[in-house]
Amino acid sequence: MKYVDEFRDRSLAEKLLAEIGRTVTHPWVIMEVCGGQTHSIVKYGIDRLLPEAVELVHGPGCPVCVTSLELIDRAHALARRPDVIFCSFGDMLRVPGSAGDLFQIKAQGGDVRVVYSPLDCLKLARENPARQVVFFAIGFETTAPANAMAVWQAKAQAIGNFSVLVSHVTVPPAIVGILESPGNRVQAFLGAGHVCAVMGWTEYEPLAERYRVPIVVTGFEPIDLLEGILMAVRQLEQGRAEVENQYARAVGRGGNAEARKMILRVFEPCDRAWRGIGMIPGSGYRLREEFAGYDAARRFELDEIVSHEPEVCIAGLVLQGAKKPNDCPAFGNACTPLTPLGATMVSAEGACAAYYNYGRHLDS
Repeated sequence: MKYVDEFRDRSLAEKLLAEIGRTVTHPWVIMEVCGGQTHSIVKYGIDRLLPEAVELVHGPGCPVCVTSLELIDRAHALARRPDVIFCSFGDMLRVPGSAGDLFQIKAQGGDVRVVYSPLDCLKLARENPARQVVFFAIGFETTAPANAMAVWQAKAQAIGNFSVLVSHVTVPPAIVGILESPGNRVQAFLGAGHVCAVMGWTEYEPLAERYRVPIVVTGFEPIDLLEGILMAVRQLEQGRAEVENQYARAVGRGGNAEARKMILRVFEPCDRAWRGIGMIPGSGYRLREEFAGYDAARRFELDEIVSHEPEVCIAGLVLQGAKKPNDCPAFGNACTPLTPLGATMVSAEGACAAYYNYGRHLDS
């Protein structure tokens, strides 16, 4: 398949690995930001093929994983209401809250539905005028345009029984949080190609300059990642700190101008709590006051939410790149995809899920 097979070419991968080996002279720690990158890295064993001097650590780029437990519990409370049709992408259904998940709520009679686009919710709202349709709007900048469009269309079409529970997060403030954390080891980043396809990479340029850290935008196939790692290692070895774009076939410096306009038309920046990490200033989106009537957090009165994280779970440290999944004492025994303690074990982009799915819980 064009644009896939050639980016999985074994001989080319071997050449890139050899070039990385010839280039590296010092130990370096590189973080891949996105969970999609993590899954490719673990699936193809890229981290184990690299020279010992190059260490990859996993970042917080899984929106399901970083959605705060308090917000997940709020979503579950809404999903239990008999007057609500609660809609979500499928990857949120197994994410554990303080007491169960959306699958269990559905089994108990809650009207929980999987949708493939937030625009599907507008059709549901028109078809069910006596009920409230709530969409769980999570994601990084990649899903923000479609979610913004759904709210904008709901207002334009005067659909009054639709609202969104917003948990949007953004990448640049998370990078700042990692770089400014006391125990930070990260010396370079692999930026998420799909985020930059929307936003471009201009927001990363002042970060690279201020913190003297290379940032290389990459795709998600093995050759993308290996080439991105080589570009990052070259910068580190040469003492450069720039933003480079490996993913030129999909990403431009300015991103998608129309998508960015839609985001800014509906959303505005806000502080956001990240699960396992805490509050990161300016790291989220919330609805602008013009669209406040479509904010489910304002529309519904809920009892006080008291959330409880499992003490043994180290997902927060995994998301910060401080630990890896198999450092967790619960990984692969108390915590599995069938009995998850944290979102990183069940999300399609979670690092713990990647380690488990590709057999690293079997390592001796």
